Amino acid sequence: ETPADDAGHTETGSESQSEQPETSTQSETVQLTISAAGDCTLGKDKAAAYATSLNAFYDARGASYFLEDLKSVFEGDELTITNMEGTLTESDAIVEKSFNFKADAAYADILTEGSVEAVNLANNHSRDYGEKGYTDTIEALDAAGIVNFGYERAATMKMKDLQVTLLGYNLLSKRESTIEQMKESVAKAKVEGGNLVIVSFHWGKERQYVPLEYQKTAAHAAIDAGADLVLGHHPHVLQGVEKYNGRYICYSLGNFCFGGNKNPSDKDTMIFQQTFTFEGGNLLDDDQVRILPCSLSSSTKKNDYRPRILKGKEKERVKQK
Repeated sequence: ETPADDAGHTETGSESQSEQPETSTQSETVQLTISAAGDCTLGKDKAAAYATSLNAFYDARGASYFLEDLKSVFEGDELTITNMEGTLTESDAIVEKSFNFKADAAYADILTEGSVEAVNLANNHSRDYGEKGYTDTIEALDAAGIVNFGYERAATMKMKDLQVTLLGYNLLSKRESTIEQMKESVAKAKVEGGNLVIVSFHWGKERQYVPLEYQKTAAHAAIDAGADLVLGHHPHVLQGVEKYNGRYICYSLGNFCFGGNKNPSDKDTMIFQQTFTFEGGNLLDDDQVRILPCSLSSSTKKNDYRPRILKGKEKERVKQK
């Protein structure tokens, strides 16, 4: 896909009070907890039957149904990030491909009701309904207050007087040039005062549990350039988590609230959560990470589009996986 021409930045969150000096947090210890989950497809494919689709559950149960079991987790952090795989549009300008996902703009409420604050749009479904579908999606997310980013669109957020920068890239094509663009953007974010830089990659091979070599190369390049966390998606299954030079890489977070399949054979997914500690604006290496093994459905026999946290033997099985 061709990167969007819009290179604007999104700013959100609370800003410093005008009566406070700019250095008010320089000697303070501040913590930010970030949660990350995988692919969210908030609609259905053009050919999928309505009766078993996410859309049918939305019409019957409303927006709050889908992430209700995880809302307490996401409300307890400062920022929750997912990959938005699909469009929010009424456009019928469908692109010829195997799967095309869309829903109405109102479906963005699934994210707001579930306390998801940010989504990556750099993926192979963001233009399923052409450029109009892509810009409609951005408009719908903006209207719902969901920070969105990807391609040349960075998101910069102010949180607790810290600057968090979110960057997203589709590495399914044009890898070398995109990786160079990513490295420049990460370095630029750091120079411009980014206390925390998170890079999201759409990459890899579907249904493969081990990352490809180019995924490792890109992830390491991002961290070498200054990224503090790397999040991956596209394989639709879980891949491993690596610690590289003191920073974490989630190679694939799997599916999450996923309207793309009425009954995936592999329903395993997870929430990756990290608490970052800053002292005087500088990130400390205190390594506060936890992984919450989940299923993308509360049913083992079908996809009811309602992710849940696993317990007991199932929790341990997914953690080992």
